Amino acid sequence: MITIELSNPPDNLCDYTYNFCWNSDFNPDSTVPHQQGTEYTYRDIVGHLKKEDTVQIIGNVGKRLAQGMGASISHLGGSGKTENAGNIMIDGNVAAEAGMGMIAGALYIKGNIEKPLGNIVEVESDRKGYRKFVSITELVCRGLQEKLLQNKLEGNDLLLNDSILRNTLAARCDCEASITVEGDAGNGSGLLMEKGMLLIKGNSGMNTAAHLNGGTIIVKGKCEEFAGAYMKKGTLLAEDPGGHVGADMKGGIIYSKVKANIDPPAKKGKIGREDIRTIRKLTDAKRFDVLRYNKYEAGEEGKYITIKLRDGSLVRRPAD
Repeated sequence: MITIELSNPPDNLCDYTYNFCWNSDFNPDSTVPHQQGTEYTYRDIVGHLKKEDTVQIIGNVGKRLAQGMGASISHLGGSGKTENAGNIMIDGNVAAEAGMGMIAGALYIKGNIEKPLGNIVEVESDRKGYRKFVSITELVCRGLQEKLLQNKLEGNDLLLNDSILRNTLAARCDCEASITVEGDAGNGSGLLMEKGMLLIKGNSGMNTAAHLNGGTIIVKGKCEEFAGAYMKKGTLLAEDPGGHVGADMKGGIIYSKVKANIDPPAKKGKIGREDIRTIRKLTDAKRFDVLRYNKYEAGEEGKYITIKLRDGSLVRRPAD
């Protein structure tokens, strides 16, 4: 175990993406600020977790703790798949978006944790004085023997009814699990999902189904902007997918009840027999109501310019 004592809360601790360093000036080999008596870099800490060891942090931590934890990040030369991870113990408070995209390991927290959460859920703790959080993806796909404090798990079917807003729900899900949200979900729902189903009975945030690579996402309400961005495979069905739908889409299908504002290369498709069967399977819509749905799919590539969005992601627009 390594121990780090902090005088102030730095962001992006234990972040396997190093704050998306391939899209930013963030240096993974820089020293974590505000340490007392140690000089660990961001890469040192992630490397320790990759060895399935424990990192203890004394003090408060900032936003995006443990982002992408347990993922072998393809942008950094990894496989894009799940790898084992260690534990993080926080003797202090944790800021918002902890565990975004997290798919392995555990967080033990003595203090408070701000919302929204990431892809994590609280379970019964095995360490006195600490609350324990694990990855939702790992919980439903790896058969973790954990007892939920709220919510309900039967096999690999999870019901989230605790009214907690979460970002990146079901991130990198690679099994035939079912996750149902009795309410709203945050940004990045279904990020890099490969299999399974995510049902959101309320609204969903930005980048719903971003990089979707299989599986099905159903949103009973409205998505915020950039639903289906970079989508490769799978299905997104939404009452209203919002604006800038299908930006840089490569494959997959998007169904919506209202006409969507799409971005290239997404294009409007024609509802066929297979689409009718799919929509009726995913909804309780009658045949006449199914015909009111709109279908969007990837069109031909053209000449575009790349624009960086405020959340760090990239989309393309037609070149003038």
